[in-house]
Amino acid sequence: MARRRRRRSSSRDLSELDLLDARPGAVLDLHGFRGDEVRSAVSNFVTSWQRRTPGGVIHIVTGRGRSSAGRPVLAPAVRRCLRDDLAALVTEWCPDVAGGGFLVRLR
Repeated sequence: MARRRRRRSSSRDLSELDLLDARPGAVLDLHGFRGDEVRSAVSNFVTSWQRRTPGGVIHIVTGRGRSSAGRPVLAPAVRRCLRDDLAALVTEWCPDVAGGGFLVRLR
């Protein structure tokens, strides 16, 4: 019988756990937003809160996308925005536990 290898936690895994345990200082709820409104709303929110609370944690709620025709729209748009447009303002981010948003640690 083959032995299973135990997966070691990487520093990224531990960092993500810290982020999931953090209490967000602010929440942006994007329910009701259209896909073309997301980039501007997220950018303004992140920029504003990064100035107010450097190193703080915010929560961006997208919902799971069940109301969208076809595929989810908001979550992929937020993911692109965090990864590409706002990388200089964000230390780390991960999906929230419920899968309907993102927790973001600001620089």
